[in-house]
Amino acid sequence: MTIDSDGFPAPPGLIENARRFYAEGGTPAVPRVAATVMLLRPAGDDFEAYVIRRVAGMAFGGMYAFPGGGVDRSDSQAHLDWAGPPPAAWGERLSLPPDAAQAVVCAAAREVFEEAGVLLAGPDAGTVVGDVSDDEWERARKELVAHRLGFADLLAGRRLTLRSDLLLPWSRWITPEFEPRRFDTYFFVALLPAGQRTRDVSGEADHTMWVRPADALARAAAGELTMLPPTVVNLAEVAAAGDLAGVTRAAASRGLARPVTPRVEFPDGAAPRFVVR
Repeated sequence: MTIDSDGFPAPPGLIENARRFYAEGGTPAVPRVAATVMLLRPAGDDFEAYVIRRVAGMAFGGMYAFPGGGVDRSDSQAHLDWAGPPPAAWGERLSLPPDAAQAVVCAAAREVFEEAGVLLAGPDAGTVVGDVSDDEWERARKELVAHRLGFADLLAGRRLTLRSDLLLPWSRWITPEFEPRRFDTYFFVALLPAGQRTRDVSGEADHTMWVRPADALARAAAGELTMLPPTVVNLAEVAAAGDLAGVTRAAASRGLARPVTPRVEFPDGAAPRFVVR
């Protein structure tokens, strides 16, 4: 997929969905709030991003994406030790009420643990846990996925503090209005903590890999990898930052108040295209 100033080609199926929606005067579905984490790690003089391919048959099946998912009710009700900006400060950054902002941040940390086995927490505000891949941690992760254990309870049981400062807000995307399943997704960046490693543990993925953003974009353009626009655009933006220090600097000034909502345009005499501007 190649994106330029005129947008990007839209799959025929999505074009038909859009035509039908507009012809019938459809009512947009209410988006579900979600959180996604772009895990990054050094790779020589460059850096890599962690991507997973969603299994066929589920939403966005066959597409490469970042670990993430919907915000659960428990995320907003969690009472847990918290390091980094308080929920009120996160609310200002995300343009959300404090409790809603806390839910999004908790969801981001929870999802990256559920889907990648990476835990953004530590014994105190200045440390992060090491390897969390042993059998005991894996049992806890499975309990969390099965909703038999809450994220706050998981951390409290191990006397751990959520390191919200390890999550850097990056962007916000809302699914086009003609899609039957819509998400209002907050994208974060996080550097892989020292001593931890990603694991292919998500039951929602059939392939995972670390890849340099530029290589992922080249393979997507060549048709080797299938990605939705948010994944492509976010990979291009972190690649443009140059290095991990540049990504961190760029994240500090990025605003999430105005979400990106791709839309379909039907220009006269030209093929329909998605535009993101």
